Amino acid sequence: MTDARQGLSGLLDTEAIRKDFPILDRTVHDGKKIVYLDSAATSQKPRQVLDALSAYYERHNANVHRGVYTLAEEATALYEGARDKVAAFINAPSRNEVIFTKNASESLNLVANMLGWADEPYRVDSDTEIVTTEMEHHSNIVPWQLLAQRTGAKLKWFGITDDGRLDLSNIDEIITEKTKIVTFTLVSNILGTHNPVEKIIRRAQQVGALVCVDASQAAPHMVLDVQALQADFVAFTGHKMVGPTGIGVLWGRQELLEDLPPFLGGGEMIETVSMHSSTYAPAPHKFEAGTPPIAQAVGLGAAVDYLTSVGMENIHRHEQAITEYAVRRLLEVPDLRIIGPATAEDRGATISFTLGDIHPHDVGQVLDEQGIAVRVGHHCARPVCLRYGIPATTRASFYLYSTPAEVDALVDGLEHVRNFFG
Repeated sequence: MTDARQGLSGLLDTEAIRKDFPILDRTVHDGKKIVYLDSAATSQKPRQVLDALSAYYERHNANVHRGVYTLAEEATALYEGARDKVAAFINAPSRNEVIFTKNASESLNLVANMLGWADEPYRVDSDTEIVTTEMEHHSNIVPWQLLAQRTGAKLKWFGITDDGRLDLSNIDEIITEKTKIVTFTLVSNILGTHNPVEKIIRRAQQVGALVCVDASQAAPHMVLDVQALQADFVAFTGHKMVGPTGIGVLWGRQELLEDLPPFLGGGEMIETVSMHSSTYAPAPHKFEAGTPPIAQAVGLGAAVDYLTSVGMENIHRHEQAITEYAVRRLLEVPDLRIIGPATAEDRGATISFTLGDIHPHDVGQVLDEQGIAVRVGHHCARPVCLRYGIPATTRASFYLYSTPAEVDALVDGLEHVRNFFG
């Protein structure tokens, strides 16, 4: 295996990094050290994030924005401090453009519902069109289907080529003067494809459509600059970027957030309330009804600190090297078919594959017996599986703590699967 790793460059000091992640020392199934290859589903958490969560609950726990006593002021400072960290992390022009949600799914639902209830010129109705893609996570399909059903709008989508890229050959026919919103993933959670953002956004801007980008598989792995991206909304989630579960982010352009109506009503998002009517607080609080995910936001702030200390460009280079190595090694496995781009070019650190006629669930179960954790199923992207005529895939996904040795363990494990099933 040493020869196969020759030429690898850009790798992080994973020996040092892995010391920050206590779960990576776990053993399963009679002492087998866990090989965690499911970071696209959720990442593992470093001690720095776990410590921040514990410290919040042990020393600062209180509700935010309401109390004038010490604990409440400390909790508010930590919560709003996390907003500052996220704003800097994504290069947002204003901290007030960062809305905390419970996950990316809620962020995308928030956008869909705002547009369904909006006044002109943003309103989605029966005379308008919604554009998405065939490679989306269900979280970026179902909310738009619901919006289309409720408003009568037409839902359209870009298809996928045989090699796992978006088919933009008919972009002028898909994105038209009737298009109100174009929403797509920056990096596919099943194919790993890194989509051509500039071309899609340029066409959307030509017709005056808004653009919403699902960056759930991008924010943890590369520099995410919302100003350079030039989208109108960007959604991502904390638990995939070494943060806790229960916290997501929606970034939106300030002028849009000022004009669009709130999705949820309740405490904190109001300015005044009477029995006859209410007025709303400015963004971001306008979109954060009720007690927010305070501890989770604090944990996300710690996650941003951790990723920033390692360096997003360094993480991206490391993952590119690991992914290139993994593609090369996996293609050595007989009967293995990569679903999506079969090169490391323009792809994220996620590789889905099939192994002959062995069902992915069987592949995953046999790998688990060897301590190797991969994802199996349609990965909340069932239209992709339908496109390629397969019931499911096995998915291996990598992160800043992944190593070439873990790739080798996966390849060896797949040989064991092949032997097991004859």
